[in-house]
Amino acid sequence: VQLQASGGGLVQAGGSLRLSCAVSGIMVSLNDMAWYRQAPGNQRELVARIRPGGYTPYYADSVAGRFTISKDNVLNKVYLQMNSLKPEDTGVYSCCGITLSTNYWGQGTQVTVSS
Repeated sequence: VQLQASGGGLVQAGGSLRLSCAVSGIMVSLNDMAWYRQAPGNQRELVARIRPGGYTPYYADSVAGRFTISKDNVLNKVYLQMNSLKPEDTGVYSCCGITLSTNYWGQGTQVTVSS
């Protein structure tokens, strides 16, 4: 199982970024998929999670209304659209595949938001 995140970078506050996660070995159509982030000195936190079957995605309060998680079942990819970015959104963003047996993690992509 491999998860390859991309799309991070340096952006000014108020800007947007779109993260992508290419998944192989598990099907995004059948498993919960999530984005986590970790800022320096902080614990990793759940940002957004999407479930199979059309359920309403979960968003952390800090990103609700600004971030949107989505997936492409054909391409087997997961996305995180991030709008109205704030300096406190800075961190390493990782995608995660949540299966019944274990969680699978990608290597992460750095997002830096300047004020």
